[in-house]
Amino acid sequence: MAKYVIVGASAAGIGAVEAIRDVDPVGTIAVISDEACPQYSRPMISDYVSGKADFPKMKCRNDEFWMQNSVEAILGKKAVALNLAEKTVALESGEKIPYEKLLLATGGKPFVPKMEGQEKDGVFTFTTIKDAERLAAKIDAINAKSAVVIGAGLIGLSVTDALTKRGLKVTMVELQEKILSLLLDAKASDMVEAVVKAAGVNIVTGQSVQKIIGKPGNEGAVGGVVLTKGDTVPCDLVIVAIGVIPRTELAAGTAIKLNRGIVVDNTMQTNVPDVYSSGDVAEAYDFVLQQNRLLPLWPLAMQEGHIAGYNMAGQKTLYNGGTNMSSLKYFGIPIVSIGLANPKEDPTLEILVQADVENKVYKKLVLRNNIIVGLTFVNCIERVGILYKLMKDQINVKKFKADLLRDDFGLAVLPTSLQKKMSVVH
Repeated sequence: MAKYVIVGASAAGIGAVEAIRDVDPVGTIAVISDEACPQYSRPMISDYVSGKADFPKMKCRNDEFWMQNSVEAILGKKAVALNLAEKTVALESGEKIPYEKLLLATGGKPFVPKMEGQEKDGVFTFTTIKDAERLAAKIDAINAKSAVVIGAGLIGLSVTDALTKRGLKVTMVELQEKILSLLLDAKASDMVEAVVKAAGVNIVTGQSVQKIIGKPGNEGAVGGVVLTKGDTVPCDLVIVAIGVIPRTELAAGTAIKLNRGIVVDNTMQTNVPDVYSSGDVAEAYDFVLQQNRLLPLWPLAMQEGHIAGYNMAGQKTLYNGGTNMSSLKYFGIPIVSIGLANPKEDPTLEILVQADVENKVYKKLVLRNNIIVGLTFVNCIERVGILYKLMKDQINVKKFKADLLRDDFGLAVLPTSLQKKMSVVH
């Protein structure tokens, strides 16, 4: 019997292994993953497609990581069932892995809405290295010239950037009226959209793909898409990049409490003793919204994995929360969006904005009771670290609010008493 069993070996699983070994150097650990080599950076899969990085460069831990931490790595095998009464995890092969402490770090899977023609050759999702390898191979195999990307959020923008670098003509189709609508307000979105269009990308908003059609003479291969208003966009490839949903199948039908994801407390434990969950599958605490919710973000998954690992190994550690946090640089434009970056109208919120449309520079802070609860910075991200620290520590910024968006904002602007508390690089 393994003392600790971890299902999932991406960011949360890796974080848990490291934390367990900090506390317990000898307790047996088994890690189960349906990927053959799961310890890679998923945010880098677009670099694989563009040719910027090969797979070895994408690894966030080397191949010896499991052995160095005395982990039984059960890779390329899928966990299919839990028996909470007998404390076992069943594999697809029928083998049962017993555990004392269990972590469900199963992550997310792409959301693919039903659409006519989605079974055609040339339709892809984009969340794993396998997706990236298949897509890159297909581009080469058919000498693809064009693609339709469904979705203009983080995943959609990343794959569009990669395909554009490969020389493909890309059309992005987004149901919302603006690209990156979860991260950016209308003005910031317009700035980014102008940069993306300047790179040759066609952007269609306010529509979705109704059906995928075949090539003339080869109905089984992608030849284009039909949009909701009836327009046809010819293409060689379709990439569905709408978003991810939690992989809750293992917990479904058991006593583990589910909402949209697996419900956990601030130790990452579920309602079932000895069963923990972290990462994209777990609903963890958002310190801005002050409630638990899904936050499918790589750095938060790693943090949550650490918290779960410490608690599984008997060292009580509390998670003080994360929040929606995205840092990206596609089409040469750096963007950071944290917390309530694009809130609905709310009289309790104060919005500070500074925009330079010509230079595509945008700064926005969202405050509630003089505490920062959201920020968006486009093309000027140098001061974000100190602003995030003020936000995370819930510092009242009333005395220096007028200085927050200054180009030279830094520690020196803060009151002396606060400077001593702020141990951040500025």
